Amino acid sequence: MINTLGLPNLTLPAFVAPMFLVSGTELVTACCKAGLATSFPAANARTNKDLETWLETIRANHRPAHDAPWGINLNTHRLNPRLESDLKLTCQYQAPFVVTALGAPKPVVEAIHGYGGLVLADVSSVYHAQKASQLGVDALILVCAGAGGHTGQLSPIAFLNEVRTFWSGPVILSGAITTGADIASCLALGADYAYLGSRFIACEESLAKPSYRQMLVDSNADDIVCTTAFTGIPNNMLRPSIAQAGIDPDNVPEHERSTLNFKDPHANAKAWRDIWSAGQGIGSISCSPSAADLVRQLSDQYQTAVQEKLKLFQTLAAI
Repeated sequence: MINTLGLPNLTLPAFVAPMFLVSGTELVTACCKAGLATSFPAANARTNKDLETWLETIRANHRPAHDAPWGINLNTHRLNPRLESDLKLTCQYQAPFVVTALGAPKPVVEAIHGYGGLVLADVSSVYHAQKASQLGVDALILVCAGAGGHTGQLSPIAFLNEVRTFWSGPVILSGAITTGADIASCLALGADYAYLGSRFIACEESLAKPSYRQMLVDSNADDIVCTTAFTGIPNNMLRPSIAQAGIDPDNVPEHERSTLNFKDPHANAKAWRDIWSAGQGIGSISCSPSAADLVRQLSDQYQTAVQEKLKLFQTLAAI
């Protein structure tokens, strides 16, 4: 198994992505115990005091000798008023890794490296990947077309190939990855790790509402719509949840449109609580398991896929 970042106790070469209003202390703890590096958005904790409580809880339940590393997702956008205080707590509790998003990673790299943590930069374009690669980050997370939530527009093959022309470091590939075979495919393409989000929304330990989880089980790729209407940024969302909120998914009226509120992301209740994000891989979701059961399933699928690919490569080499 590839592990270019040297992360301990991994069951699979994969990360569980931080998901707004979905990733909480229970999901992080359960996934880390199951062997997947997992993070959560700092903004999921409504206040800085809440964030400290979350960090205390995660660290108290984390067993460094047995569990995969945990991390925190910091919004590094210049308009985020909490960045300084969130970063201070991140350093105080020494998160093993930090995922930066919605802004340049520069403000956090020196601080995180100061205590030995890793910085993973979430990027959705070649331009932003180039910028991040010059700022001392440890890995690039390529957010490709099909990813849930704030999404990219590039094919994973095109994105990865172009990034590899200027970056030889670790790459984490994101976009509609829901099975163990998908994880193996990421490595076959030349990535070092896979990045899974939507598949874990349906887990028992997530903060998602039961109706959200059920909608994932009942939906498929045709139920995903990419829109800028609710956050101002391209976002893959569940079409049924938009319709359920009384809005025409194909003709969102002006009074329903909004943009990200960096001062208080929770304030935009419609976009986050009533209209739900998901990636194009949801057709593979058929149940709402525990995180441990899901990781076991992914691991079995991964091992089977690797063995099948090895046989295929051996056959092709013999021709």
